[in-house]
Amino acid sequence: MSELRRTCLHNLHLELGAKMVPFAGYEMPVQYPMGVLKEHLHTRAAAGLFDVSHMGQVIVRGDGENGAAAFEALVPQSIAGLAEGRQRYAFFTDTSGCILDDLMIANRGDHLFVVVNAACKDNDIAHMRKHLTGCTVEEVTDRALLALQGPRAEEALEAIAPAVKGMRFMDVIVTDSVFDELWISRSGYTGEDGFEISVAEGHAENLARVLLSEDGVEPIGLGARDSLRLEAGLCLYGSDIDTTTSPVEAALEWAIQKVRRRGGDREGGFPGAARILDELEAGAARRRVGLRPEGRAPMRAGTQLFAAAEGGEAIGEVTSGAYGPTIEAPMAMGYVPSDLSGIGTALYGEVRGKRLPVAVAELPFTPATFKR
Repeated sequence: MSELRRTCLHNLHLELGAKMVPFAGYEMPVQYPMGVLKEHLHTRAAAGLFDVSHMGQVIVRGDGENGAAAFEALVPQSIAGLAEGRQRYAFFTDTSGCILDDLMIANRGDHLFVVVNAACKDNDIAHMRKHLTGCTVEEVTDRALLALQGPRAEEALEAIAPAVKGMRFMDVIVTDSVFDELWISRSGYTGEDGFEISVAEGHAENLARVLLSEDGVEPIGLGARDSLRLEAGLCLYGSDIDTTTSPVEAALEWAIQKVRRRGGDREGGFPGAARILDELEAGAARRRVGLRPEGRAPMRAGTQLFAAAEGGEAIGEVTSGAYGPTIEAPMAMGYVPSDLSGIGTALYGEVRGKRLPVAVAELPFTPATFKR
């Protein structure tokens, strides 16, 4: 682990008893003494604090503008139509219409604030610098990023930043605090109401300690983060989406606004537009679906899926699978042919040489509680 990068909260993780593992080039906490299952349930019941400082934070500025129009040449989303103080889920696409990375883009008036995945951030920043003509792309390297998720997140954060009480899902603000300027968004990767807080590295540990001192807030690791997002039906880049999956195959067409589709005022103009716009109208050959295995045993990533209990070739594969502590049952996501993607379709997953029943299920597995 000596070659891995560390976040500025590394010593705090060790003090809290975290088990550290390699993740996206960083040494990160996978769990704390509470354990993954209890951390998961605690986040659903109260509030969990996550260190997500490994993710990339980027500021994009355009000449006299905030760079939104230029950004639309890289993503299928409406960035020029994004109101100030709001953020949007987006994804970079390649010329074949597949996903290079998924990201969050916030309109902060005279610039865009972009958060990208840790494993992709070097490539993403190079991609933006190469293609965002007339824009400056600045990586933010002196700020940590925390995520506070769960039904008691607002209560815990309001004592530090009172303005969060008025925020809705996907709002962003910049606010002063005793921890200097905080950049706060209200979204989340758990399906729960929550916040992401960008804070100067010099204040990050003190902020984390104050939040953890609040009643109901506990530190949460990558293990629970993964099961929480899977219950929420959310994709993990590198598992459920990558450069072999199109947005429509991945069931992410909800993230492509009408203005960027055929007949829209700013139709296409992004990499892979021809394929993506065709699939939006005609559908894709395969689809990401939710899966509910029978019994108690999870079907992990890589499990081959079949249409019949015996014989025939594999028709798909599980991309994420785990036990869902909230739903008290195994859950998975994967890709299957579109004609086998209907809710309730009976399939079989091959586990240790034996085909076990699994049914296509509705996503998310547990309802979202975002503050609309």
